[in-house]
Amino acid sequence: KVCTILLYFTGTTRSDSLTVSPSRAQHFSADSLSLSCEGQSDSTGWRVRRYTHSEKVSDCSSGLGSVTGSTCNISSLSTSHTGVYWCESESGESSNPVNITVTNGAVILDSPVHPVTEGDPLTLRCLYRDPKPSNLTAEFYKNGSLLQTQTTGEMTIRTVSKSDEGLYHCKHPEKGETSGASENRDDFGPSFSPSRAQHFTNDSLSLSCEGQSNSTGWRVRRYTHSEKVSDCSSGWGSVTGSTCNISSLSTSHTGVYWCESESGESSNPVNITVTNGAVILDSPVHPVTEGDPLTLRCLYRDPKPSNLTAELYKDGSLLQTQTTGEMTIRTVLKSDEGLYHCKHPEKGESPQSWISVTGASFSVFSLLSSLMAVSPYLLVTIVLGVKCYRAQGENSQSSCGSLITNTLRWTFYIS
Repeated sequence: KVCTILLYFTGTTRSDSLTVSPSRAQHFSADSLSLSCEGQSDSTGWRVRRYTHSEKVSDCSSGLGSVTGSTCNISSLSTSHTGVYWCESESGESSNPVNITVTNGAVILDSPVHPVTEGDPLTLRCLYRDPKPSNLTAEFYKNGSLLQTQTTGEMTIRTVSKSDEGLYHCKHPEKGETSGASENRDDFGPSFSPSRAQHFTNDSLSLSCEGQSNSTGWRVRRYTHSEKVSDCSSGWGSVTGSTCNISSLSTSHTGVYWCESESGESSNPVNITVTNGAVILDSPVHPVTEGDPLTLRCLYRDPKPSNLTAELYKDGSLLQTQTTGEMTIRTVLKSDEGLYHCKHPEKGESPQSWISVTGASFSVFSLLSSLMAVSPYLLVTIVLGVKCYRAQGENSQSSCGSLITNTLRWTFYIS
């Protein structure tokens, strides 16, 4: 069976709370692997968990590997380690999960475990089990079609775009071919309606894998806190094509959801929380782009309160009290990543949701856009300066200098 990597692309570079070392999606059996939750704002009480294709959820301490703090070390991988891995806190909050594939084969594709930034370069390379071949020539495939043949055994996409998303694998004339790998994009399936991480019981929810380049044969799967993996068709929803519709949510629907193909490829999983409570936090189900605005708001079960004043918390600490019940971060930073919840004086508090922040990709276009915005003000400053010197002469340099300095201060404050 060819294992492919489904590469997802986003406008950002994702900052996941689960750190994988070596940082790639595919690994050889008998190699070592380290998975860490130490990147959390507070890693105390977090543990590495996994779901494998045997449909069993387990902790590192259950025999998967050795535990040091919030890090799981696996000294010798086997194919049974193939699965979905994530960080989970003592209170049940989960990080964004990642997919790991372990093969007995002689070839793997060195592909990123986390999503790729649109606009950045990406290098994919064939890696070989010892003994390594003297001839490194390899073929690279996307969605089953040959892309390139490279004598170096590696392929570079200089500027990644959304059209590069797909299932990738490489093939060596002697060593064989890799398992397929997916290129990760943050917003890759399933898509949600309503598009938020928290929901009330009795509300409806739609989950779709239709956004795939080829959604035929893809299905919505989930892992719930009862530690059971199941399909939408097993009774918790109704299936239409690659879409799962849940007409009435219950707390048993809380869990991790993902899209999976007939051949076993999986999307990036996402976390959904369903509560019996009267308050939820309207927070994004997918990661937020650094530099973008983010609005978090308290939503209430009927009857809604007349007083909307609510407190917004991050990692257990009060951030703001807002009379509107919503908080806006105008420019999101990496430091804004964390566990958020809101609290109403009468209705109570919402569950917590982990919000991931992905680093915005720098581009020449954004630089030029900034310069275009600033240039008119600089032009005004220069014109004012020239007029000042001409009008007042050489003896008035200090006042002209003051005028120019004040204009510059005003200019950059406005921009």
